[in-house]
Amino acid sequence: MQYDVKDIALADEGIKRIAWAERDMPVLRRIRERFAQEKSLAGLRIAACLHVTTETANLMLTLQAGGADLVLCASNPLSTQDDVAAALVKEYGIPVFAIKGEDNETYYRHLNLALDHQPQITMDDGADLVSTILSKRTELVKGMIGSLEETTTGVIRLRAMEREGALTLSVVAINDTPTKHFFDNRYGTGQSTLDGVMRATNFLFAGKYVVVAGYGWCGRGVAMRARGMGAKVIVTEVDALKALEATMDGFEVMPMSEAAPMGDLFITVTGNIHVIRLEHMQAMKSGAIICNSGHFNVEIDLDALGKAANGKHTVRAFVEAYTLPSGSVIHVLAEGRLVNISAAEGHPACVMDMSFANQALMSEWLAQHKGKLEKKVYDIPSEIDEQISKLKLASLGINIDILTEEQVRYLNDWKMGT
Repeated sequence: MQYDVKDIALADEGIKRIAWAERDMPVLRRIRERFAQEKSLAGLRIAACLHVTTETANLMLTLQAGGADLVLCASNPLSTQDDVAAALVKEYGIPVFAIKGEDNETYYRHLNLALDHQPQITMDDGADLVSTILSKRTELVKGMIGSLEETTTGVIRLRAMEREGALTLSVVAINDTPTKHFFDNRYGTGQSTLDGVMRATNFLFAGKYVVVAGYGWCGRGVAMRARGMGAKVIVTEVDALKALEATMDGFEVMPMSEAAPMGDLFITVTGNIHVIRLEHMQAMKSGAIICNSGHFNVEIDLDALGKAANGKHTVRAFVEAYTLPSGSVIHVLAEGRLVNISAAEGHPACVMDMSFANQALMSEWLAQHKGKLEKKVYDIPSEIDEQISKLKLASLGINIDILTEEQVRYLNDWKMGT
């Protein structure tokens, strides 16, 4: 078996951590038990480009239980948990190509090694597999059933491909279903981002100005959690409706140019490029901390900062200090990459349980719809989302009301009125 991990000897620790995460993934566990009986994915070649974490490992074990022929590579150079990668290879026989801290050349070599598997289904966290297939590995398209996309950023890229007529694959927008973005994006990103900041810096949120760029579901979660820690939260937005919502939610809203001199900590979660630019960083107070929880490391203009700075040096793990000609120092966390998974462990298993349940069930859905799908971006069927919601509630021991026959008739009858 071909693989490339940091140290296979780390496997024993990875096995323990994978088992610990599994405790909080009851929905995925139930799906795995069914997959093991039915072999819903028997013989299917799947290539996954995801964050190599304990939660992802449990998804891989679920797909393997269904009979899939798997390969996994990292979706971010800093997100790999090396002990987990080793455990998947040594204990579970799944080829993994991922090393925490790998350079860009290694990252894309790993990605292409995963594509050498000639997958029928791909799983993406940022659309790097699909974009590589469509731009450089087009010979793979003919043998593919479809792809699954986990992130907001990836879905944005794929819908752009669809609009331009460049999408020649069937893709499912995992990110856009409620049991993913309501919980994973809001509660997962909200908590794990603050966790990453605190682990990297030992930052005290209470009484500090925290500037959150973007008020999508991730931004909502980050802003909510930062306020819960006692921070004074400022939101920056380009969308009038989201800005209005942030205002009604009790946050200060202003342009980044106005927030820059005020902020102690800046967190970008927009999915867009150069949200924090050099003119903003030049206006920041000395000692300001900047980080990103969007998928790609493009939200902070680090190239411009690097060129303008007199120099940079590492002050502690995942913290680099840039000194500007004015003498002001700007601290950048995790090289501008996902701070929540680079400097911490990423989302808690409890929320990834639902996200990866979507991945598993939609892998089965793609297999069932082989040859019947258009070359476009599909949403997850509402019945699958409802199924996951019910399974999660059941795992939490929570019961809800059921409509009576009278209530069902009322909801479907326009004649009754008042």
